[in-house]
Amino acid sequence: MAPAQLQSSLKSALGHHRAGRLAEAELQYRRLLLVAPRHFDVVHLAGLLAYQQGRIVEAVELLARALKIDPRHVVCEMRYALALIAAQRMPEAEEHFRHAVAVKPDFHEGWDNLAYCLKAQNRLAEAVVCHEKTVAVAPSYANGWYNFGLTLSLMGRPLEALGHHDRALAADPKYALARFGRAQALQQTGQIAAAVEDYGKFLAAEPRHHEARSYGLFALHYLPDVSRETLFAEHVAFGRSLPPAPKVAFANPPDPARRLRIAILSPDLREHACAYFLEPLLRHLDSAQFELYLYHDHFREDAVSARPKGIAAVWRNFVGQPGPMVEKTIRADAPDILIDLAGHTGLNRLPLFARRLAPVQVNYLGYPDTTGVPAMDYRLTDAIADPVGGADDFATENLVRLEGGAWTYAPPADAPAPCLAAGHVTFGCFNNFAKVTDPMLALWGRILLELPTSRLCIKGKGFSDPAVRQSSMERFIRLGLPGERVDLLEHTAGATEHLALYHGVDVALDTFPYHGTTTTCEALWMGVPVISLIGAAHRSRVGASLLETVEHSEWATGSEEEYVRAAIALAGNRSLVVETRAALRVKMHRSALLDHLNQAHRFGSALRQCWTEWCAAEASQRRVA
Repeated sequence: MAPAQLQSSLKSALGHHRAGRLAEAELQYRRLLLVAPRHFDVVHLAGLLAYQQGRIVEAVELLARALKIDPRHVVCEMRYALALIAAQRMPEAEEHFRHAVAVKPDFHEGWDNLAYCLKAQNRLAEAVVCHEKTVAVAPSYANGWYNFGLTLSLMGRPLEALGHHDRALAADPKYALARFGRAQALQQTGQIAAAVEDYGKFLAAEPRHHEARSYGLFALHYLPDVSRETLFAEHVAFGRSLPPAPKVAFANPPDPARRLRIAILSPDLREHACAYFLEPLLRHLDSAQFELYLYHDHFREDAVSARPKGIAAVWRNFVGQPGPMVEKTIRADAPDILIDLAGHTGLNRLPLFARRLAPVQVNYLGYPDTTGVPAMDYRLTDAIADPVGGADDFATENLVRLEGGAWTYAPPADAPAPCLAAGHVTFGCFNNFAKVTDPMLALWGRILLELPTSRLCIKGKGFSDPAVRQSSMERFIRLGLPGERVDLLEHTAGATEHLALYHGVDVALDTFPYHGTTTTCEALWMGVPVISLIGAAHRSRVGASLLETVEHSEWATGSEEEYVRAAIALAGNRSLVVETRAALRVKMHRSALLDHLNQAHRFGSALRQCWTEWCAAEASQRRVA
């Protein structure tokens, strides 16, 4: 091909590429690769397109070829390193990022992506150094400030993160992602209404950003004045915003009795609350009936990850992999049932579930509501958290209620023994601080007012920051709490240290409208009674479900007045508190929460029920065809 014709064809391909006509661009790049296999721009751009389309193996090969043609092209080397990250080759990716910034020390995009590579290896302090370099060499680079803010949020430094997102907006007022970052930082500090507002501003600019829409939906659960009807409508709207599932004929044999391949996708197969509830089920799941595939989706793998990893027939980590690549892998694995544990929490893959990757798709455990995704067939719950009748009208999935409760809890093996708090009565709340609403604080103020010698202990991330402590204390005082009787506890490094703090708590106060789950189980395990306020929806009925399971439904109250009275009455009955301290762990042991074998059997039976229903529907469809 003549040079002029080659340049014309390359220009045409690049035009399609920039306009988003990727199929046309791919076709032209492939033709050009045949006639100009050593032309840098052809090989480089073809590799970039392959990366953008999720063809990672091909992207790695093409970008490596391009880099050999021009070893000092730092943008190509950066893109090659990004493809290596997607291919799970982190050390090689880091090496190439470092080479790129060594060749060009003011290469701000290279520093920014090196920070991402380090973050993906859980080396956050090193990532911060690279972020600092990014904004130092390019102070007007809005994306650099945004990514720096995300890392600070991950490190539990939300106020600093907020300032960095503001710097991104100052650098470029039209940089919409900074609104998304601000919203996440605001949510971390408990400023939920402001967070929801920023999510809305971002989505007005980027209406198809499904991750932000999920974050916004999750945030709505913290607000006390959002109705159940509004929440449901917003979830349905999310589902409708996703492209419809493609027509797929699954080859899975519709045999109700055969051994099933169960795949679970979650970012939380690690030191995380979710793992405490999932691991006992997996450990006792009948391997004669179920083959287990576990898909982790997070840069952290730890000792907790190692335990389910040892149980699974297949373990994969999808962190950093684009959706098309993840979809291709899961479809090749051909699970019979694919379970989502994230819902609309962070790092979810709901857009992939919307594409229907398995005959049966189930949501469980990690999210207190419907997903709104039409292709999500079932949600596992129980009859207290989601009562028969009314709850079904607020779910796009079919609700499958587990007998004996929806949760199975595995307390940390090194949890300290319960012991009684000394001296004055101390109330405590160790829930995610974002769940602590103004109306809830006002209720706690009433409790403290009626018990003048009592104290309130609140634990949460961020309290090590003096600015967070001060703003939180000002909020408490404004809402009627005696600031001198409120203790703020900082985040603890390990589970043992965290649970030991319950030695200083007599009565735990659950949040409303978004209850605790892990924190409630932890308090009960440490012998501390939990007072909860029941609402209409799942998010405000989990406490009632857990308390019923341990035979203390009287601690689940039906009104604000009852909540206050129950807390005061329990705190005032010292002998009952002493008795409860000694008895609660015994009650937990004999409850369904710690009956791991039978709960795993119920879990397996629920999955078998879902599968049997698909088999019946498939058989009926085949008869009609």
